[in-house]
Amino acid sequence: MQYVIRQFTPDDTEAVVALWEACGLVRPWNDPRKDIARKLSVQPELFLVATDPEGADRLVAAGMAGFDGHRGWVNYLAVQPDLQGSGLGRTFMAEFERLLADMGCPKLNLQVRAGNEQVIGFYEALGYADDHTVSMGKRLIPDA
Repeated sequence: MQYVIRQFTPDDTEAVVALWEACGLVRPWNDPRKDIARKLSVQPELFLVATDPEGADRLVAAGMAGFDGHRGWVNYLAVQPDLQGSGLGRTFMAEFERLLADMGCPKLNLQVRAGNEQVIGFYEALGYADDHTVSMGKRLIPDA
């Protein structure tokens, strides 16, 4: 199957939110539509989606990347559950790595929720390793 990876467009919003929900990425404290709007204001070229040209352009994967001048990040990488294991996630990560390296990004970071062993295994197979750091956060703008 040849998927088409392209930049996100606003018309993709509802399909992306549905994909994130199907993959268990949405949390009550993060409004996915607000997260999409925020991403479109900063490096929108690093918000990618994949469609299945044989399935009426069904959106099958999506992910966001960013580079702050020090580190790159990948967020909200999701592949339709029935296509997980197909290589599409690996293809997305390779594209993000290429785009970020082209921007001069020296290191790529990502976060995986503790206990999500399947996803941790996926990233380990791609050469990612636990940095032995603690991720901390503070909400500056509540979404609720």
